[in-house]
Amino acid sequence: MAPTEATRGGPADPAPAPEAHRGGHTEHADPAEHAAQFGAQERILTLVWGYISSEILDLATRLDLPDLMGTEERAAAELAASLDTDPVATLRLLRAFAALGLAEETGAGRFRLTPAGHRLRTDVPDSLHAFVRQGMGVFRQAWSHFDHSIRTGEPAFDQVFGTDFFSYLSERPELSGTFTSSMREATRTMSTALAKEEEYDFSSYGTVVDIGGADGSLLAAVLSAHPGVEGVVFDSPEGARDAAATLDAAGVGERGRVETGDFFTRVPGGGDLYVLKSILHDWSDARSADILRTVRAAMPAHARLLVVEVLLPDTVDSSAHPLGYLSDLYMLVNMGGRERSERDLRSLLSDTGFRTTRVRTPPGLTPFSLIEAAPV
Repeated sequence: MAPTEATRGGPADPAPAPEAHRGGHTEHADPAEHAAQFGAQERILTLVWGYISSEILDLATRLDLPDLMGTEERAAAELAASLDTDPVATLRLLRAFAALGLAEETGAGRFRLTPAGHRLRTDVPDSLHAFVRQGMGVFRQAWSHFDHSIRTGEPAFDQVFGTDFFSYLSERPELSGTFTSSMREATRTMSTALAKEEEYDFSSYGTVVDIGGADGSLLAAVLSAHPGVEGVVFDSPEGARDAAATLDAAGVGERGRVETGDFFTRVPGGGDLYVLKSILHDWSDARSADILRTVRAAMPAHARLLVVEVLLPDTVDSSAHPLGYLSDLYMLVNMGGRERSERDLRSLLSDTGFRTTRVRTPPGLTPFSLIEAAPV
């Protein structure tokens, strides 16, 4: 169909300024009103096209574009030649990349990474490259059945793949490795901060047991910061595959050991502090209660539980970052889990044999909170 005057600009063209009719005359609306209406339209278009931003990140990391750019200013034509991509299309990609705040155009057709863009490189300590890769993989596919999760309250992932997410991972070592790497990337900075005594005094505990501790990054940080503490990383065999190497690389292998198993049935006994970092949000209330009861059964009377999670406010307000609610739905769709409020967690702990003793949200750990509990 040939474009008409109404369609030639496409659906994203800004709407004309609203007009007011007074006494048979047409007048332009107040500039402030126009700005507000255009701002609302821009907001909606940004949300509708959010998937394009995700696709830009996906392609950039698949091409290893951030690694290729490195620390230097690079010409789009030079990058296109290295990537064997169309020069004009590559320039357009880089300009969109810059518009998202991941690069800056320093001169016509020349670009360098911003601090955010550097975190997409694979060779930097605070890389989020693997996090992007896993987020754009099987996780994304479940969203085609988002409505299933909203209608039923069940994870769409199970319907799409015929099994639950963690069973799917356990049968695919390469994907499991990417997932573990992505969790390590997302946790690395936070783990180092949490291990500091001003955030939480781990030094008062003889043995720290990190439940669902994956590759051991958190425990390695704790043991490195507190020479008098010993520890255990506990996870599934595939989840803990790299834990011993992580502890050895940190120089704490003699004080840290690795145990594997299923935290729904058993966890190591005899610990002084049990840590659940970003574990409960993976699971429904019923399954989270199962985990907590297993931990409670293993804990001596003097031991403490430290839950590290993002806490949502009871109602959405100015303190509520949108990422918390996006993560909440992400957990629902892929794992059947959820982000919780302080009230939710207190109730869950109370129902499983714990008494909440402290809740803190240290500035250095934002957006995470620390919820400490004692067995009753």
